[in-house]
Amino acid sequence: MDREDCDPTRLHRTYARFPVVNGLLSGWHRTYAQRIRPLLRAHGTASLLDIGCGSGDVARSLAQWARRDGFRLSVTAIDPDERAFAFASQTPPVESVAYRKAHSSELVAEGRKFDVVISNHILHHLDAGQLAAVLHDSEALSRGLCLHNDLNRSNVSYLLFLAGFWPLGLGSYICGDGLTSIRRSYTAAELRAAVPASWSVEQNGPWHHLLVHVMKESSA
Repeated sequence: MDREDCDPTRLHRTYARFPVVNGLLSGWHRTYAQRIRPLLRAHGTASLLDIGCGSGDVARSLAQWARRDGFRLSVTAIDPDERAFAFASQTPPVESVAYRKAHSSELVAEGRKFDVVISNHILHHLDAGQLAAVLHDSEALSRGLCLHNDLNRSNVSYLLFLAGFWPLGLGSYICGDGLTSIRRSYTAAELRAAVPASWSVEQNGPWHHLLVHVMKESSA
C-alpha cells in the first residue's frame, strides 16, 4: 500500500479497516490509560501530535476517550501521503481532531510544541536516517512525552496474524501489508540498538514495542 500505483479501491478499504486492526492489536487504549490520561488528570487538557496518522483512527480514538473521561485532548494528526490525508479528512469529524498533510520536520520549522507526540506502526517503514530524523523531530516537538508504537517481529506474531486476519485482507491490503510489516519490524534488541540511549524500549502487550522518550525538566 506504500506504492503510489496501488489500487485506490483496495487502499480505501484498507484505511477503512484499520480501526478494527488497531482496536484489536495495537493497545492504544491501554497506552492512553497508563500514559496519557494521567497527564490529562494533572492538567485538565493536553495537546497531542500523531505522526504518520494514516486513516486517523488512533487520533480519533484518543480524543474520544479523553472526552468520555471529561478531558480535552487537542489532537493534530499529520501524514505526508495525500491519499491518507484525503481519507482521514473525509471521515466524520471528531471534536478537537485536526488533520494536516505534512512531515514532522515542517512542524519543527514552524516552532510547534505538543504535550505528547505519538506514532503507530511507522518505525518499520523507515530507514536508519529517516528513523533518526523522526526521533529528532519528536524530541523537538514534544514538551514532555513521546510514544512510538510499533510491531514486535516474531514467527508467532506472523503466523497468528495470517491465521486471524486473512478475512480482512479480502479486497484490501490488510493481510499482505500486515505480514510485510511484521517481517520488516524490529525485535526489542534491534530497536534498542537502533535508537539513542535516551529512548527506552518497552513491551506493549504481546505483539508491540513502545518506544518511549520523557523530556527531562531543565533545572533552574
